[in-house]
Amino acid sequence: MKKYCLLVSLAFLSIHILAQQKTTFQTSSPWIPQIDVRSDMAIVYGVNDRKGSTFEQRVQSWRDKGYTTAFMTGIAWGQYYDYFLGQWDGQNHLGIGQVTQKGDTIFHGKNMPYVVPVQSFIEYMKTAVVKRVIDADISTIFLEEPEFWARAGYSAPFKEEWQKFYGFPWRPQDASPENTYLSSKLKYHLYYDAISQVSAYAKEYAKTKGRSVKVYIATHSLVNYSSWKIVSPEASLASLPGIDGYIAQVWTGTSREPTYFDGKEKERVFENAFLEYGSMLSMTAPTGRKVYFLTDPIEDWPRDWADYKKNYQATFTAEILYPTIDNYEVMPWPERIYTRPYKLANSDSEVLIPKYYSTQMQVMINVLNDMPRSTNQVSGNNDIGVLMSNSLMFQRFPTHNGYDDPQFSNFYGQTLPLLKRGIPVQTVHMENLGYAATLAKMRVLIMSYSNMKPHSPEVHRQLAEWVRQGGTLVYCGRDEDPYQSVMEWWNTKGNAYTAASQHLFKLVGIKPTSSNQSFTFGKGTIYVIRQDPKEFVLQADGDNGYFETIRRAYEGGAQPKKLQVKNNFYLERGPYDIISVLDENINNQPYTVKGPVIDLFDPQLPVLAQKTTQPGEQSLLYDLHRAGDRSKPKVLATAARVYDAVVNGHTYSFTAKSPVSTLNSMRVLLPARPVSISATDSNGQPAGELRSSWDEVSHTEYLGFGNSPDGIRVSIRY
Repeated sequence: MKKYCLLVSLAFLSIHILAQQKTTFQTSSPWIPQIDVRSDMAIVYGVNDRKGSTFEQRVQSWRDKGYTTAFMTGIAWGQYYDYFLGQWDGQNHLGIGQVTQKGDTIFHGKNMPYVVPVQSFIEYMKTAVVKRVIDADISTIFLEEPEFWARAGYSAPFKEEWQKFYGFPWRPQDASPENTYLSSKLKYHLYYDAISQVSAYAKEYAKTKGRSVKVYIATHSLVNYSSWKIVSPEASLASLPGIDGYIAQVWTGTSREPTYFDGKEKERVFENAFLEYGSMLSMTAPTGRKVYFLTDPIEDWPRDWADYKKNYQATFTAEILYPTIDNYEVMPWPERIYTRPYKLANSDSEVLIPKYYSTQMQVMINVLNDMPRSTNQVSGNNDIGVLMSNSLMFQRFPTHNGYDDPQFSNFYGQTLPLLKRGIPVQTVHMENLGYAATLAKMRVLIMSYSNMKPHSPEVHRQLAEWVRQGGTLVYCGRDEDPYQSVMEWWNTKGNAYTAASQHLFKLVGIKPTSSNQSFTFGKGTIYVIRQDPKEFVLQADGDNGYFETIRRAYEGGAQPKKLQVKNNFYLERGPYDIISVLDENINNQPYTVKGPVIDLFDPQLPVLAQKTTQPGEQSLLYDLHRAGDRSKPKVLATAARVYDAVVNGHTYSFTAKSPVSTLNSMRVLLPARPVSISATDSNGQPAGELRSSWDEVSHTEYLGFGNSPDGIRVSIRY
């Protein structure tokens, strides 16, 4: 009877975990055993029927395997051939593609343009896509990548939308900074309006069927879109009643975009990922919207498995260094990860994912299934922020009057000099300044108008009040970029400021000159650095003066506080130790954690007396000091998801499920050394080779065997 009750309890727990939708992945494939990732939710991509299976059959194939199902589709592109080629309404719509100055349409694939979201496209998305999805009894919808390329804006549909929006004829964006700014604002508005309409329709149509749906936006970070010269609604979507949250699409492909620091242009994957995830958190946290953090064990561009592994570890570490986020998209496209060959390092040979990497990856995914929220903070000063705005996307293309911002360096000039010194710099969204929580924990806020502009005078009133109450503001900028003169609120309707910052400076009663200065306002302080932030990173040692100003700003004031300079980040989350050691730092010492710890980036899951992490590397450890009640058996780390765990006397048993053709690696905490271990498949037959070894120091058993999506039943008697 006790055994039955325990089984029922654990079964209920499994159902509860699935209902939480803590982890997910997206796939365009029907269920196949090679990609049975065992996350809580499967996001089925695209509404198209495929050869041999309808959309509804694809959805059902995942439901049959116990998954909660959701849906995702592109909102700026997609396999909407019936719309583009005329079957939907009898009209060919390839002409709504985004067009460059040369007259070229920007395509995502054959007969698949990035679209100008005109009303006919919006109606198609509602009636041909969203309606069918809701009719398939799906209650979670993800609209992916609302993207308008900065270099586009020359098509006839865009010109028509310009006339409707502004009330005067279209102007080519290459002709002036003002035209560029106006063009970007329109691109921004068009996707804001499209998402507003589609999400509202989804909610309303679901109600007619007696149901409710949630709508999320899957989007790159503001950092990446600005860097890649793409315009998207980003933060403003959180104000829409039809939007319930986001997926933060951050992965190797976005984070390896080269950046400048200390005069050198190169990839800085961990640092870039940390800033990307941070910008997604700051965009959503004050609004209460839910956000999933995504990372990808490979990337869109073909490389080799060793490259994928190194950069996956970097982005994964950055992802879990944000302790308030515990919802994850563990991967996109498992079919390309598990069933498509890529090169081995230093070789032209292409192979399917090596067993060592699939095992490590699955251990990491199961860490995400278990990863708790935490009130702990990353080591260092967590109260320094850099102000961002959606208008960062408005000034990226084309270059005007010779003013350039190579590799988005005006942003990285504010952030990398701090991040590289071990300061976990935060980002703050200007659009969220109206929420009290946005600046509540900030001691120093850094800002510049070299690469963005304020959307309203209210922004300055909010900043001035924060300073008056005791905040410290550091303003960086020469205010000489060509976008200072675009026709906007600071130089119209009775205002005649030649630079946007002049309105802010007037509110706080200061008149900065061309030199660096500091001022007091109320209980707070304002520092003005008359350099554009890009100057701090485009030149070797260019950030020293900037950093010393930040140090003075941070350590001054009525309540002195020390600025910690180091070369690492460390965070405890539950039993996990998360470490990243930074390179390009005068401190080149490694970071050592005392054990016993399990190394979760090693597919053999060794128990180590200590773990040392070198500069430029990251580590993820399970600290056995925080393993909980050691008198009870427990799976501590695993490359398969565990179900139906039962303790019956001195026997511990469970079922482990993971994709076929992969190897499981597990470390199990036990009260005593095992007497016998068995592993059987779903038919009760021996599951093949079983590897095991006992570690007396940690009281853990290592197990290794072939995985199965149908489950391997493990029984350990001790």
